[in-house]
Amino acid sequence: MPSAVAVPDTLAPVGEGTLDLNAIRPSGFATLVQRARRSPTAMIGLLVLLVWVIVAIFWPVLVPYDPNQFHTTARLQPPSAQFLFGTDQFGRDVFSRVLAGSRDILIVAPLATLVGIACGTCLGLIAGYYRGVAGEAVLRVMDAIMAFPVVTLTLLVVAMLGPSVTNVILVIGLVFTPRVARVVYASVLSVRDLNYVAAARLRGESNLYILFGEILPTVTAPIVVEGTVRVGYAVFASATLSFLGLGIPPPAADWGLQIADARSFIQSAPWTVLFPALAIASLVIGVNLLSDGLQEGSARA
Repeated sequence: MPSAVAVPDTLAPVGEGTLDLNAIRPSGFATLVQRARRSPTAMIGLLVLLVWVIVAIFWPVLVPYDPNQFHTTARLQPPSAQFLFGTDQFGRDVFSRVLAGSRDILIVAPLATLVGIACGTCLGLIAGYYRGVAGEAVLRVMDAIMAFPVVTLTLLVVAMLGPSVTNVILVIGLVFTPRVARVVYASVLSVRDLNYVAAARLRGESNLYILFGEILPTVTAPIVVEGTVRVGYAVFASATLSFLGLGIPPPAADWGLQIADARSFIQSAPWTVLFPALAIASLVIGVNLLSDGLQEGSARA
């Protein structure tokens, strides 16, 4: 068993051929956040996202009507003081349904992104650190998944598994996994041979510790940036699946499902489609603004 390497509290200046065992890790997530906080773009995006999160949590006390309540005498009413966003073909209040629909989208999109981030990060760490046969095998599998168009692959898997919240989350996470793995793989390659990783090897640390205790904290920034980008895509993917009847089943107030139900009334009652579509657009724009701000912070980090 190799003897432990003593790491002195202070070392002489590092010269050629000398390894600094106290090498400082590259700046990570904390630096990214500090620099992103100075970005107006990130702050605006974060504000929009927080508004929708608050709506998703407190919608039961914000809605004037039950989202599934029928007002048979007020079908397809235009926006008014009584119905702020008008009513749909069943007389349901569009404003109440838009607010209620935020809950579903803000459950599915972040959870699907977390699934993709978790799987992609683990695979990217393994491929980047070990390289060789293991790394190539991981990358080839990821390339095979990425060869399928995103929408086609998502529709295919959901059609086989059946529409449900759980299946939508898992499928979107699966689709995101290769893209996250590629980002993590590239980040790991840039740090795996730095002095602080070599120092951990000399101390006799396990590969598991080096991967998750040394390398992962320093590649968190690109993972967070990629995660925010994926949330925006997850919102669109979830709404698309619901629009095609493969997402959250009715009578949920899902935004994509609202658009699908009202698409035949787009000319006679455009508000039934407009407001759910604007809700999707505002959430995606907010996430993208936050992502752009984080990318600016990452570029300066």
